[in-house]
Amino acid sequence: MKNRLILASRSPRRYELLKQIGLDFDVIPSGIEEDFVPDESPREHVIRLAEAKAFDVGNRYPDRWVIAADTMVYVDGDVLGKPKTMEEAMEMLKRLSGREHRVLTGFSVRHFGKGIRDQEAVETAVRVKGLTPAEMDWYVRTGEPFDKAGGYAIQGIGSFMIESIRGSYTNVVGLPVCEVIQMLNRLGALTIADFRLQISD
Repeated sequence: MKNRLILASRSPRRYELLKQIGLDFDVIPSGIEEDFVPDESPREHVIRLAEAKAFDVGNRYPDRWVIAADTMVYVDGDVLGKPKTMEEAMEMLKRLSGREHRVLTGFSVRHFGKGIRDQEAVETAVRVKGLTPAEMDWYVRTGEPFDKAGGYAIQGIGSFMIESIRGSYTNVVGLPVCEVIQMLNRLGALTIADFRLQISD
């Protein structure tokens, strides 16, 4: 179908979030490098990258609605990326232990052919319980932290460490579903037919 939504992301978590609410879409990742710009705020960073990803894919498929996103985890103004080693994962967990941190996702919706686009950023505050050295070591050895921003997965094994959240849960997973659907509806991209969400022409 030519009007199928495009998710411009390789993230299996974003894929699952959209699938579970009944959206029909194709996955076409962008080729954008996730670089940092000096003096850029976290909000500016995630929105810039989300827009760049949506532009990259939307430019190739001008007759399709495209959604792209970028998620950042930060504490005390420091960005926590995806740990590459056990040592990095342990350091991130130590930073998060017993404290509140922020998860920020910027997302962009675009339709080149219609000349329509919009973007938004959603932030959630997450508090991690005090972690013992044994708990951190065990969790790192599960392997789960290594492809996750901030070094944990709230929807996975990492749920054991989450004491509380303020804001969107799905945002922490990787995409603020409520806000995304609201934007798709507001832009005229979404219709509800036969109790199933559908992307409009």
